[in-house]
Amino acid sequence: MVEQTSETSQEEKKNSSNKSLIKSGISLSLLTFASRIMGLIREMTKASFLGTSMFADAFTTAFMIPNLLRRLFAESSVSVAFIPTFKEYIARGDSDEKKKDTQDFLNATFTLITFCTVIVVVLGIFFSPLISRIFCTKPGTAPLLSRILGIQTLELAPVDYELAIGEWTAKTNEITLLTRIMWPYLCFISIAALFQGILNGCKVFAPSGFTPILLNGIIIAFTYLLSPHTANPARAMSIGVVVGGFVQAAFQLPFVLRTGWKISFCSLKRTFSNPGTKKVLRLIGPTIIGMAAYQLNDVVSTAIANNLGTGVTSSLQYSLRLQELILGIFAVSISTVILPDLSGYANKKDWENFNTLFIQGLKIITMISIPVTFYSLVTGEDLISLLYKNKSFDDESVALTLGAFRWHITGLLFIALNRIIAPAFYAQQNTKLPTTAGIISFVINIILAFVLSVFMKGPGIALALTLASVGNTIFLLIFMKKMDSFDIKGLLKNLSIYIIKIIIFSVIASVPVYFLRPVLLNVFAGHNRVISYGIPVLITAVIFGVIGVGLLLVSGDKSTKALLKKFKR
Repeated sequence: MVEQTSETSQEEKKNSSNKSLIKSGISLSLLTFASRIMGLIREMTKASFLGTSMFADAFTTAFMIPNLLRRLFAESSVSVAFIPTFKEYIARGDSDEKKKDTQDFLNATFTLITFCTVIVVVLGIFFSPLISRIFCTKPGTAPLLSRILGIQTLELAPVDYELAIGEWTAKTNEITLLTRIMWPYLCFISIAALFQGILNGCKVFAPSGFTPILLNGIIIAFTYLLSPHTANPARAMSIGVVVGGFVQAAFQLPFVLRTGWKISFCSLKRTFSNPGTKKVLRLIGPTIIGMAAYQLNDVVSTAIANNLGTGVTSSLQYSLRLQELILGIFAVSISTVILPDLSGYANKKDWENFNTLFIQGLKIITMISIPVTFYSLVTGEDLISLLYKNKSFDDESVALTLGAFRWHITGLLFIALNRIIAPAFYAQQNTKLPTTAGIISFVINIILAFVLSVFMKGPGIALALTLASVGNTIFLLIFMKKMDSFDIKGLLKNLSIYIIKIIIFSVIASVPVYFLRPVLLNVFAGHNRVISYGIPVLITAVIFGVIGVGLLLVSGDKSTKALLKKFKR
């Protein structure tokens, strides 16, 4: 009887823990979605104030530099190195001695992050003029790869050359200034990432999930408030970035202190001799190599885009932001839902159910991403106009962004598939193969971006990213053959047939949208953009969706039913 009561009590605790985890997961998902919406509103604000001007290109480039280092060092260090080590310390026990060891580790890590980022910020501010010239090639000087490939650059007439030199000087000077303004953001956001790691290690997720919303909200507010008082809105946005980074750290600090842990500095000697920080540094190395390959895509692509004319860099950013919003709505959600089940089956070595769920996840992603791609290709101009067209973002800006978006959105299926395939490797604790595929994808992207940008400019860079995503998918499928857990033959057969089926349905649903779209645009023309573009987008989306869902239901599509069942769970 006592044993039964004990088992019942343990079961109740387990159910309570599961419910708490589900509740936290739902809250975090909602906050993440809200963050993406705020990120889009931030881009809409930038579009309104800067359009695709030289200042928009300068801000995009300047913000990318500290943001790249933040992703590379702060985020990867916290998720891969700090949190696992922090949890190990917590698991050792609650004795005073063990708590002191954990506190010493936190102090050493805080000191390490602050010390390193302050040095990087100081060096970054000093070398900002050199950094800006790396991203903007001086007119008349061919990029290195162009000379290697024998691609001739257009020689400018003397008058055009003087004009180009003037534009280049103004742009590099603005990038230098904006970069110097935003360098401190790296220090603040790195400390914020540490605070997030502490909170997540203590199973507190909501404060960290809310901070990106704060960041975007502050950037938007500062753009409106300071733009009238600065030389250009890009400088107002840059100040907002720094203040937003500081607020992200400051907002989380009270929640960290509430967990019972303190934040303070210690000597550099104790910092670098602490066994916990030593372990964190050992774990960071391999991760940075894999992450660097992915993140350097942005660096090289931006460097290429900055030499293709005014507006190319910013138009690529606007296009990517729209694609990421679409991707984040479903791909991240689907991968989050099925990953725990995949991990469970992998731990049990239940490969039959593992492959069944895996193929089902790929089908669900396919069922959503292909129709979204077709609809976006037909109505891309309307979507861009609805979201961005305002004040400084004119018809030329729409055309520039549309040129990139058509090639970005074409790769949506493969990017979405990668978001499912890579976690399937992670579920089996295999990070080497997907990292290798990512590095190969990076090499493909860089080479193609250089070559295609010569002939297609901005759209060529977007196409290069899409082709690199295709390559990533192909190599992930090839690497599956090295693992006995994957039913690669069954996967390719099922997925290929399903892709053809969804393409046919998407074409059928696109036909009425294609012919009805110009009629609706004419009917609602002459009003503000919400009416002129929003109503046609809404009507065509409903028509497309009704036809698409109707075809899926009539065909008895099992993935549609599985999707509904998963989200109900």
